[in-house]
Order: sequence, then structure tokens, then C-alpha cells
Amino acid sequence: MPVAAAGTSNPADTDVELPLGEPPIVSFCTAPDRYRHWRLEVTGEVATATLTVDQNSALVAGYELKMNSYDLGVDIELYDLTQRLRFEHPGVKSVVMTGGLERMFCAGANIRMLAQSSHGWKVNFCKFTNETRNGIEDATASSGQTWIAALNGTAAGGGYELALACDQIVLIDDGSSVVSLPEVSMLGVLPGTGGLTRVVDKRHVRKDRADLFATKPEGYRGAAAVEWGLVDATVPRTAFAAEIMRRATESAARSRRPDGARGVELTPLVRDDRGDQITYFSGSSKPCVSARIDRSGRRVDITVHGPAQAPPADAAAVLAQGVDYWPMAVTRALDDLILHLRTNEPEIGIWVLRTAGDTDQVLAYDAQLADLCDDWFVSEVRHYYKRTLKRLDVTSRSLFAVIEPGSCFVGLLLELALAADRQYMLDGVYEDVGPDAAPATIIVTASNDGAFPMGNDLSRLQSRFWGHHDDLVAVRVRSGEKLDAGAALGAGLVTMALDDIDFEDELRIVLQERASLSPDSLTGMEANHRFVGPETMETKIFGRLAAWQNWIFLRPNASGPNGALHRFGSGRKGDYDFERI
Repeated sequence: MPVAAAGTSNPADTDVELPLGEPPIVSFCTAPDRYRHWRLEVTGEVATATLTVDQNSALVAGYELKMNSYDLGVDIELYDLTQRLRFEHPGVKSVVMTGGLERMFCAGANIRMLAQSSHGWKVNFCKFTNETRNGIEDATASSGQTWIAALNGTAAGGGYELALACDQIVLIDDGSSVVSLPEVSMLGVLPGTGGLTRVVDKRHVRKDRADLFATKPEGYRGAAAVEWGLVDATVPRTAFAAEIMRRATESAARSRRPDGARGVELTPLVRDDRGDQITYFSGSSKPCVSARIDRSGRRVDITVHGPAQAPPADAAAVLAQGVDYWPMAVTRALDDLILHLRTNEPEIGIWVLRTAGDTDQVLAYDAQLADLCDDWFVSEVRHYYKRTLKRLDVTSRSLFAVIEPGSCFVGLLLELALAADRQYMLDGVYEDVGPDAAPATIIVTASNDGAFPMGNDLSRLQSRFWGHHDDLVAVRVRSGEKLDAGAALGAGLVTMALDDIDFEDELRIVLQERASLSPDSLTGMEANHRFVGPETMETKIFGRLAAWQNWIFLRPNASGPNGALHRFGSGRKGDYDFERI
């Protein structure tokens, strides 16, 4: 069943009654006039995002979103909101996030939703929410758009984790509102959207205090919350609004966001779903990204199409193209496709990455992104592409890059090949179908050496050659050089280079073999191989935390019929197996 693009019918946007726990086909396309849970107000340099969850608009039947609790549908709106603040409102320099209910900021992820959801749904939900929280932090770090959590009431579990993604946290001092992470004590699970990691790594809460906090379900308020670093300030109700505005104004004064710039409207994606073929189009009406699913092979072939024309002349012309600017169009399409496949096609475990187009045109855009990096819109496009590549990095699918005549794996598109688990390159041409074609080449540029870092803060080249500094230096020396299959293999940039006699058979055998292996072991193996080197807060959240949380979600202590998730609200604690493993 295809996903509807924005503005068309979609099960997630209707009142169709679904069987208990059965997930819909999810669309990640939405817009402010379709929000059910968030309200966005922009006043000059300050925007206010207010969470007022419609408890009767759950994404899946079987639960109500009481107490400003959230599900995937709530977070899809939040992700859309964060994107629009960066692209449509370049003049917004501070964002205040607050709650719309009395004495309740947010109660976190809806427990009924988690209890009834499949393991895969819970995992994808946590992954997407983590990526959205990381995007909020990236807005501050990369765009100078400071987020301030104005906790007008209690922030529990995922509600506090939402606040933790902000640069500042201010808690109302009303005698009852607290911050808490009750998951361990009450639910037998972890604060799954980075709570544990952000408390100690970002808020720098002392680890013994963090232990107390994470096992005290009633949480902390007032002076203790400030002293421990759980919040930055606690303010009486009478002074709360003024204090939040003071902080927002001061943050805006320090921001490097532009004054008087015209934003870029994030118009609905142009996407065509025809059976197992998905195609995204840019303003030129030519495809920018396409995908073809092979269900029998549990594989999807994803092709990124090169630009149809030369780059715009200057920053003003880039802005005039807006969402149709080729790097922007490709990034939006890839972002949506990754989310769609990850959520709606869980059995398609092998993603084959291809490109098609003119390498010189791609190189021209690659150079323009670097030359105009100080322009606000070009900068946002670069960071959006960075975040989308990171989303690909943490996707639990086997990634294979196929490099053949007609490919344009150069510069920013070479990042897709470097993100893959393996790269297969045709040495020469397909003699029987294109004997006169130009053999495939790849080109490394400066953008491959730091413009789009991974979650470990290394470039994909640095990650590839971790522990082999001389090889990295040798590749840097050849930046800008066309590397054919032999040269690419010699430089260590591809896994195998084969002539046309062996290429298709070898690739077929490799993909069939991959499809026969345990997806569980592959997910663990790939994640370990992709993220070499130093740990960062991001790698801890997606590696250490997510792996433990996924394991806990499978354990009967949390998810069994008598586990804490199913017993929640019944007045009975979960029946635990007390063996430590």
C-alpha cells in the first residue's frame, strides 16, 4: 500500500478505525495547518512551540494521548515544525517550547501505545524521536537557533527528555511541578530518547545523583533540581513568562541568524507511488530520487539522479529556487524515503544505493555548497544533508553501493557510497549493452573530508581509514582526481572492482547471501562497523542506549504479559525475573 504525499488521503490522517495495535501506513508529510498536537507562533525573533496533544488523535487505535503524552504522530509534527523553523523562518533566533495544559508540560511517550506496539514499532519510534531531538540540538549548534524549554508543569520521562534536547531548561516553581525519569522504576525500561546520556554527558549531573534521579519516580523540583543541574532555573508562576522572554531575547541577541531574510516554504513533496516503484520529482519535473522494491529479494534499489541543469548563478538565485534547488530536492526526497522504508517496509533489509547523472554537474553543485556556505539557506541545506546522511548511518539495513557507467558518485554524492557497508565498482563497461559508454569513475572532494560528519564527529573518509592515517593522507592528495575502478580499489575507496563478465553474477550472489542471513545479527554487526573511533553523545544514544533499550523491550520484565509495561496503571507492579544477565 503506497504512502500518500502531503495533501492527499492517508490512513494516518483519517478517522479509520484500525484493529488494536495494528500500525497504519505512516506518512511523514505534514504541515502546520494539519497539526493536531502542536501550535507554532512566531513573533519577530522568537517563536513559541506549544504542545497541546489532542488525546483523541492517536496515530493507532487502542489508546488515548492523555496528559500531553505522545506517540509517533506527535513527533512527526514536531520534526516538521523544527524543519520549518530552520527554512521558513530564518529570522527566528530563539524557540520557546512549552506545554498547553495546566501544570503539565509533557508526560512522555504514551505507555499504552508502547505496551500494545510490536517490538519493531517501538524501536523505530525511539529511533525517530532520538533523531528529532538531535535535530533540535543541531539547530542550536549549527544554526544559532537556541531552544528554551519553558516547563509550565511536570516534565516526566520522555517529556523531560524533550526538555533535555533544549539548550536551556526553566521549571515553574508552583509547589508541585517536577522533572523526572520514572522509566526504570515504574516501567522496567530505560528513558529511551537519550535521557540517561544527556543527564550525565550534557547536563553534567554527577553520576551518583543521576542514579538517584533515575530511580526516584516522583522526581525533583525547586532548589534541588537546580543544584543538581537537572534544570537551569526554577521560577515562580508570577515571574515565569517574563523570565522566559528575557532568556529568549538574550539568546536571540547572540544569534548569528540573519535579519530580514526571506524564508523558503517547504511545499509538499512531489512523489509518485506506483506499486513497488517510488519516484520523487523536483521542480524540473525530472526525478531526483527513485526506488524500486524487489520483494522476493528483500531488496530496494535506490537511485539518486544528478541535476538536470547547472547551479544557479549566485546565492540569490539559489534562494529563488527554494525547495527545487537540486541539493535541497535530493535531501528532502532521501529523508522521506529513508523514513518511509524504515517504518513501512521492515522486511526490505537490503538497500542498494546507485546514482545516475553528469559528474561535472554534481561537482559544480558540490563546489557551490562550499563557496556559498556562509549564506543562510545554503548553510541550512548543507546541515540538512548532513542530518539525512546521519539518518542513513543509523538505519538498521544493509547498505551496498553500486558504481557503474553513468554513475555520479562524486563529492556530496560520494558520501552515499562511503556510508554503505560495501562498494562494488564495475571495471570498464558492460560490453554487451554499452560498449561505447565511459567507464565509471569516482571523485573525492573537500566535502568528503568534514563537511558532513557522522555521529562520531568523524568524516566518512576518516571512519573508513580509522587507524590507517597514511591511506587517508594518500586519498586526500588525490582529491579532485577522477579515479577509475583500479585506482579506486588501490586507494581503498571500494570493496571490489570487477569486469562485466563477473560483475552482475558476483553482485547477485552477494545480495542473495545477505538476504539469507539473520537480520538481528546483521543489525548489530553493521552498527559496530560503521561507528569506529571516539564515542560522542550521539553514538552513545544510538549505540549503547538504543541497543540496551531494544534488548529490554524484548524481555518479559518489561514487555511480557505480566511485565511492567502491561501492568502500568493497574495498581500492580510487574512480575520480575530477578536474575541479572
